[in-house]
Amino acid sequence: GDDNSGRKVITFSCCRMPPSHQLNHTRLLEYLKYTLDQYVENDYTVVYFHYGLKSLNKPSLKWLQTAYKEFDRKYVSKILVLPSVIFKGLLTISFSFPRYKKNLKALYVVHPTNFIKILWNIFKPLISHKFGKKITYLNYLSDLREHLKYDQLNIPQEVIRHDETLRRKQKGKLPPVVKVPPPRPPLPTQQFGVSLQYIMDKNKGELIPPVMKETVSYLKRKGLQVEGIFRRSASVQTIKDVQKLYNQGKSVNFDDYHDIHIPAVILKTFLRELPQPLLTFECYDHIIGITSVESSLRVTRCKQIIQELPEHNYVVLKYLICFLHMVSQESIYNRMTASSLACVFGLNLIWPSKGTASLSALVPLNLFTELLIDFYTNIFNSRTVPGE
Repeated sequence: GDDNSGRKVITFSCCRMPPSHQLNHTRLLEYLKYTLDQYVENDYTVVYFHYGLKSLNKPSLKWLQTAYKEFDRKYVSKILVLPSVIFKGLLTISFSFPRYKKNLKALYVVHPTNFIKILWNIFKPLISHKFGKKITYLNYLSDLREHLKYDQLNIPQEVIRHDETLRRKQKGKLPPVVKVPPPRPPLPTQQFGVSLQYIMDKNKGELIPPVMKETVSYLKRKGLQVEGIFRRSASVQTIKDVQKLYNQGKSVNFDDYHDIHIPAVILKTFLRELPQPLLTFECYDHIIGITSVESSLRVTRCKQIIQELPEHNYVVLKYLICFLHMVSQESIYNRMTASSLACVFGLNLIWPSKGTASLSALVPLNLFTELLIDFYTNIFNSRTVPGE
């Protein structure tokens, strides 16, 4: 899933750790590296569920030492470090490193014990202040809602039951059911969280949503050669303020913010908050199947899939991919190749109708997006939509 800033979220659940004698530690290490490789080049967030770590499933200190030798600076502090905070009651060896890769933007520790907090205070002088600010302790699952899209998380039932037990102990009973008021109807000028059709109807039939047109236009003028464009996050409050302006139909001047990454994040946020992904739920299974297609036929298959999109989705997708193709052409300056852009935009363009995309689905989703960007001219050259 994503956090409230659009950063990818990696979760680690201690209750899922098998007994140490049954665990193939070599495979665990390889799996951690494989998982992190999907995200560490971009800003990301870690959620660590502490409940379930017991003496039976604590990896040995020897394994931890092996793991940290295996992980170079690319991974230092990125390996889901909090499990090793608790293993053997020791803080992670990585805390002694003076610098941390800045792409890790937040680390949420859910259901921490007092012992963890005590150890943290003891070793705090050894940890950089900047990294220390990234760590947040959350006593209850509900606290996660303030920081990320809670419903997207795959939280083990054991953790949920433990959370309910903690609440009963705290209050003596289960919390009362809170009646959620019905959602407010969207504003006539709403841009975020409403359908493409709604935006078009409220904007005199314009096919390209205003927020998309303005962010793309601004980034074309000033962002094409910015290193790491679309990889970096921006101030959460600023993004909320800009969204509010757009939703109220007010003008936005990105020059006022002096941060080129704000329009980039706004564009990603707009796509992510569409009620239905731009590539539509109906195309999800077809896109997932792209890896089973022979390499020489994949571009043709991509073309077939997008031909099935509704006209409006097709036009907006074409507009976006044309821009991303331009960004990739400047990769010598911005370091954002088609592959890099695909890693950022893949899950903003398509996601399953229920739950979240599995780790195994990331490869075909990103591959499909990469092909769209790389072969933009070939894929989008045969369909013309009235009013485009």
